[in-house]
Amino acid sequence: MKKTIALLLALVLTVGLFAACGKAPAEDKATKTDAAPAGTGLQIAIPNDTTNEARALILLENLGIIKLKEGAGVTATILDIEENPFNVDFKEVEAAQLPGVLQDVDYAVINSNFAIDAGLVPADDALSLEGAYSAYGNIVAVKEGNEDTAKTKALVAALESQKVADFINEKYSGSVISVVENPGDGFAADVDYDALAGETISVGASPTPHAEILAVAKEILAEKNITLNVVEFTDYVQPNNAVESGEIDANYFQHNPYLVDFNANNGTHINAVSYIHVEPLGIYGGKQTSLDPVTAK
Repeated sequence: MKKTIALLLALVLTVGLFAACGKAPAEDKATKTDAAPAGTGLQIAIPNDTTNEARALILLENLGIIKLKEGAGVTATILDIEENPFNVDFKEVEAAQLPGVLQDVDYAVINSNFAIDAGLVPADDALSLEGAYSAYGNIVAVKEGNEDTAKTKALVAALESQKVADFINEKYSGSVISVVENPGDGFAADVDYDALAGETISVGASPTPHAEILAVAKEILAEKNITLNVVEFTDYVQPNNAVESGEIDANYFQHNPYLVDFNANNGTHINAVSYIHVEPLGIYGGKQTSLDPVTAK
């Protein structure tokens, strides 16, 4: 009897020792090892705004990395992912911050303007670029009612010029693509430039490439003694608010799907008046140097 009690006490002490040391009995350890650990999939950072998130997911679907639900289209979110064969974890990040998190994730899907601003060359550094989808052409936008003013027409004519188209093609080598079909000489036939002489046109823009492109338009307008004042913004909200309030005459930084969504969500009344260029969205390698890990399954 004493031996039996001694054995039971020893067993209790042994189990207690395992618990005190944070160790599990062998059968529990085996169960945990067999289960797939959470978060072991590849991590891809994508823009967190509605339209660019959908655009990024469409790019990933075209690459065969995911499959979206039928009909998800330009409003797709990560909730619309139907198949995820590579066990991708998605990190939703404000678009301008994506280059900054690239080193911490396997891949990031980045807008070309933010990639260029971070020192990346989309045509060279992106592992894959989307096609030049016309829906995502970057636009000149003005407040409703100002679509046909002399200032708007003069600004649009300058941006739709051959001089600007040539600058885009030479400067960005395919990382930014002009979508103006019939570039002109930079001047609108129905604008009284003498009446505009001495006036200032203020335009909100992101630094790259929009402000750089506007610098060329500024040279054209200066020929008619019109000053182009470029106000740089580093986010996607304030340029539209500034147009709505009348603080600036126009802006040039966004594509139309984003503007439509912005108007719907914020009660603003801003309209596109011209499509100037496309910035192909690209997927860039962070911890990964190729797309092999998401194409070899």
